[in-house]
Amino acid sequence: MFPWPVGAHYVATRVELLARAGAVLGWIEERVLDIRIGGRRPPAQAATAHTDLASRRTTGKLLLIP
Repeated sequence: MFPWPVGAHYVATRVELLARAGAVLGWIEERVLDIRIGGRRPPAQAATAHTDLASRRTTGKLLLIP
């Protein structure tokens, strides 16, 4: 058992999962939910990205873009 909640603790069926995911993605599209992108890096810089995250040198999401 996990000591932290996981998706299975919140959704019982695939239909419910798709509905909730659709709602969240809709909020992002409508800009009700603000997602901040703090940086974009190529996969070759994944190790640097992890170091930056661990050392708190980033804000927002850090994306690896192929």
